Amino acid sequence: MFELVLRIGFSLFVVLGLMWALARVVRRPLGARRPHGELAVLNRQQLTRNAEVIVVKVADRAMILGVTEAQVNSLGEANLADFEHPHEHRDHLENVELPGAHPASPAPGRLDKSLLSPKTWTSTIDFLRDRTSRH
Repeated sequence: MFELVLRIGFSLFVVLGLMWALARVVRRPLGARRPHGELAVLNRQQLTRNAEVIVVKVADRAMILGVTEAQVNSLGEANLADFEHPHEHRDHLENVELPGAHPASPAPGRLDKSLLSPKTWTSTIDFLRDRTSRH
């Protein structure tokens, strides 16, 4: 009996280990995020589920590409310096004073009692039902 439990436990351990290794390989394909010489993806923005805009560095140019499942279109070119050092473009935000809390918000550290009321949760659930029901 103990030998059977040991075999099953070991088999389960091996299967879970293989699943973990496979998940790591799938999550991070070999060399997919590392720049390769003169070609590198500088930025990407998902537009819809099947379409995105990608900025690619090709030699000394930054090309803007529109990518869908069916095709890749060249949308234009951009200034390469705008994408190589993104942290340097935040200088204009350093001395900006942010506004305080909204006057209607509760004081810091205090919980707004209206969030806990049953009426709030009931109206939220009704709203979500209306938004998700199919007619």
